[in-house]
Amino acid sequence: MSRKEVLYRILQMVLVLLGISFITFCLVMLAPGDPVRQMIAGNEDIVVSQVEIDALRHELGLDQPFLFQYTGWLGRVLQGNFGFSYMMKKPVLDALLETLPATVILAVASSVFMLVFAIPLGIYTAVKQNTWFDYLVRGLTFAGVSVPNFWMGLVLLWIFALQLGFFPIVGGSVTVENLILPMLTLGIVMTSKYTRQVRATVLEELNQDYVVGARARGMKDSYILWKEVLPNALLPLITLFGLAFGSLLGGAAVVEIVFSWPGLGYTVVQAIIYRDFQTVQAIVLWIALMYMVINLVVDLSYVHLDPRLRKAGR
Repeated sequence: MSRKEVLYRILQMVLVLLGISFITFCLVMLAPGDPVRQMIAGNEDIVVSQVEIDALRHELGLDQPFLFQYTGWLGRVLQGNFGFSYMMKKPVLDALLETLPATVILAVASSVFMLVFAIPLGIYTAVKQNTWFDYLVRGLTFAGVSVPNFWMGLVLLWIFALQLGFFPIVGGSVTVENLILPMLTLGIVMTSKYTRQVRATVLEELNQDYVVGARARGMKDSYILWKEVLPNALLPLITLFGLAFGSLLGGAAVVEIVFSWPGLGYTVVQAIIYRDFQTVQAIVLWIALMYMVINLVVDLSYVHLDPRLRKAGR
């Protein structure tokens, strides 16, 4: 990918972020309820005077026309000021930086679990196509793909926390003990999806003409698999992994809620409940930015992994 193409992609990212910020701002402002009253009273049934409401609305600039509110907020964001989170009683950027490590830890742990199991299983079932092991793994992965994350999490929580007492029922902190169950929940579901994708990609390569030709020349199957098939299957697998990792970095909200894991997903759900719109907007922007950056990194890696693309770039 040339420097011009990279700059073009970055320009696309900027335009997409602007569109996402505008849509998010619209949705937050059009949501039912009064965010100012929510800021003052929270979820408690407290009588608030209209004078207090009007004063806070004027202070936040919510009495201005919609476009003025959006451009004002966007101007502050471009200066690095994402506003103040009344839910967490701190600047939004500080709250974001506090919850980000928990999401990164969960995403990395789940991805490592997925790669350790999905790649060997996918390759082996492709090589041993239509054997009893292939049918077994396909059945288990089909069940894993069909199970919703929240249901898988509740089942693991009921078995290992409630019945066996191996792990705490309620988390709330970033510890190894609290990490295992949400990691397993995401890892099992992702492993099921990725195993099937690895199997399909390797099978597609095994049926290519160059594999038939290599076998006709007397090459060993192990050599063909490791030296010919897997390098060609690497690019689509990296793309799939990048998408999976990007979605995890966005915060697996349902799983984080089930296990009270203090990551981005848990924080954004709480912010929506409390109508902390500045926190919601900041987290949505961050999720979109991470997703696009990971996709860009994956695209840039193609040039280094595929010699044909390097030659084309010259």
